[in-house]
Amino acid sequence: MLIRLVALGLLALAASAHAQDVVLKVHHFWPPGAMPPSTILTPWCDKIAKDSGNRMKCQIYPAMQLGGTPQNLIDQVKDGVVDIVWTLPGYTAGRYPMMEVFELPFMSSSAQATSQAVWDYYTQFGHKEFPGIKALALNVHDNGYIHTNPRQVKVMADFKGLRMRAPTRQTNKMLAALGAAPVAMPLPALSEALGKGVIDGYLLPWEVIPSIKAHEMTKYESETDPKSRALYTAVFILAMNQAKYDSLSPDLKKVIDQNSGAALSKAMGAQWDASAPPARKLAVERGNTFYVIPASELALWQKATAGLADDWVKDVSAKGNDGAMLLKTARELIAKYEKK
Repeated sequence: MLIRLVALGLLALAASAHAQDVVLKVHHFWPPGAMPPSTILTPWCDKIAKDSGNRMKCQIYPAMQLGGTPQNLIDQVKDGVVDIVWTLPGYTAGRYPMMEVFELPFMSSSAQATSQAVWDYYTQFGHKEFPGIKALALNVHDNGYIHTNPRQVKVMADFKGLRMRAPTRQTNKMLAALGAAPVAMPLPALSEALGKGVIDGYLLPWEVIPSIKAHEMTKYESETDPKSRALYTAVFILAMNQAKYDSLSPDLKKVIDQNSGAALSKAMGAQWDASAPPARKLAVERGNTFYVIPASELALWQKATAGLADDWVKDVSAKGNDGAMLLKTARELIAKYEKK
């Protein structure tokens, strides 16, 4: 009888240990070799596996392998179809307006500083827009630039008639204010659209361009004066299904918590900043034509797009928020981390 009880106890312990083995389904839209999944997401997954004694691991599905479109990712994690996604809230236009403040023109100058600001802002205000989701990190990409084929953009008038791709609602509004014809589309559709001539150009940071070979389909690269704030950036979220997180044992929750949050957001931004020069070099080596838009010209662009911030304030205020305060807070948080 005693032997039987011991055997049953050992079986129960084994079953309990096995029950704590967790495989997290992680879904994203980038191709596998792109910078974000290869240098940020995979190392993060390796770290939580190591810290959990291999009791918690990731199964990563790149390039929308589990189906759907990039716009569906945020609902896939919210609904528990997958456990973790890395996506842009801005792919679902107007659904997360509070976070769009960082996508207004001329807000950011450093992905690292702005990513830290975005995390702070999210924890204070933005989290209200994401029920059912636990944010593991938020970040922005490095400075976004203008990449075109028919002609080089040097002055605002050069935008007229250009069909330009942009990733988010605010960047589309910015393009329209500058005179272009905005075309909303997620990243995976960009190469085909360029190849078929559906668009004349696009807004992107340097980081992602090599992974989709967009520099091989572009003639002209227009960058903004490095002393000025970036033309635009976009907000990303590494998000986990809240119920999945809640189901973890306390020690596995601790592993997630210790590898997420402010420190991870800062590291993501720093990696994006560091990724720009080597990616840019490929366009230089190909012989693409570069131009730096001077601060004097950018001042005209800032004036032309100033109304976007006013519209954003009205939009979020109509939803019961203090839009002016939120805009002021976002700018102050960016300035705070730029000084560090």
